[in-house]
Amino acid sequence: HVWVADFMFTNCPGPCPRMSSQMRQVQTALAIADVRLVSFTIDPQRDTPEALTAYAVRYAARPGIWYFLTGPVETLRRLDRDVFKLGDIDGSLQHSTRFVLMDRKSRVRGYYPTSEPDAISQLIADARRLLRERS
Repeated sequence: HVWVADFMFTNCPGPCPRMSSQMRQVQTALAIADVRLVSFTIDPQRDTPEALTAYAVRYAARPGIWYFLTGPVETLRRLDRDVFKLGDIDGSLQHSTRFVLMDRKSRVRGYYPTSEPDAISQLIADARRLLRERS
């Protein structure tokens, strides 16, 4: 699948609600496409599967399309730093506010700063373009 990833946490008083609303926009715009959305928590101690499920409901996440994932802190750190190259989860609950577009081979194809006005429309256009690629 082509997919979009971000890092967030459910009790975030800062950018996470905006980011999750933007991810919902991506979900809506690409509803009939073969795109998956993945939000990784940076606060696995509090973001239990039950908390993530409630958060998913709040943002109208479609099951099987938009996933909310948790795991061991070290795994989340490795994903954030080494796979997505977004920085480092250091326990301060500070995190990147960029979305990452991944292709069907799980290669990073773009970064989208969610604080910029055209970022989400560009992400949607780029995801559609990736969907047309053979691999």
